[in-house]
Amino acid sequence: MSIDTIGFIGLGNMGGRMTRCIVAGGIEVLGFDMDESAADRFGAVRASSTRQIMEQTDIVFLSLPDSTVIEKVVEGEGGLLSHVRAGQIVADMSTASAASTRRIAAKFSEKSAFYVDAGISGGAAAAEKAALTLMVGGDAGAIGRLEPVFALIARKVILMGESGAGHTAKLLNNFLNAVSLAATAEVMVAGRKAGLDLHRLLEVLNASSGVNFATLNRFPKIVDGDYLEGGLTSKLMTKDVLLYCDLLHELGVASLNASGPMASFGLATALGYGDVISNRVVDAIGDISGKVRLHEKD
Repeated sequence: MSIDTIGFIGLGNMGGRMTRCIVAGGIEVLGFDMDESAADRFGAVRASSTRQIMEQTDIVFLSLPDSTVIEKVVEGEGGLLSHVRAGQIVADMSTASAASTRRIAAKFSEKSAFYVDAGISGGAAAAEKAALTLMVGGDAGAIGRLEPVFALIARKVILMGESGAGHTAKLLNNFLNAVSLAATAEVMVAGRKAGLDLHRLLEVLNASSGVNFATLNRFPKIVDGDYLEGGLTSKLMTKDVLLYCDLLHELGVASLNASGPMASFGLATALGYGDVISNRVVDAIGDISGKVRLHEKD
């Protein structure tokens, strides 16, 4: 199926990078962001409003901070639901509450339109290289129509099931990401204070049972002073952990391990690292452990 133009609302760290990849793949993007210069930076055609996007495109992508913002954009006065047409698809790439997603999807269905949840993993680096992993929930036919666009931003697309399933999988994945990042940061600060060679410590961890995404992909850079700036912030990581706790409450599952990452990323925010990449949690832990840094330069 050929797609000439799509709409994209939310051109931040992730949305902007996805937009750039879609444009590079030959599909025009009509983009909207509160930062009016964002569309120009990422190669999109600037839209004057979300209404214009809904009126001029059949497929619309969202990449927004959280469910509160999503609900305002979708359900608020003059929001997307006010302008949706039969057959139109809105694909939400945000990290959001699965319950909110299911409720919104039901409202789209009442108007013979489709709301697809497509959680993303891989961060800014994968978005830059069109190598994201997508976990997708919603109507199978609508998802099929999205495949040409997904192919331009993702290396792997996994169909999770009905509406909300994609965002549920995303929250579960993000929680494990938060745990491993926070725990590895703590271990690396301890290794530094113990006088270990951190490159050799990572070699041990990555050949042993402690291996995780942070040891493989984050800390080999961080120990040399490269924090991989531009990805998920500590404030957003905290938000994701809270969404995970809400999900487990809804499911009736005990959440016994959320206190660690909540404390770690809450500390990072309290110490001034809230709006920079969550990898800086290692500096927050270092700050209260004797001003420890993993590298010589700050």
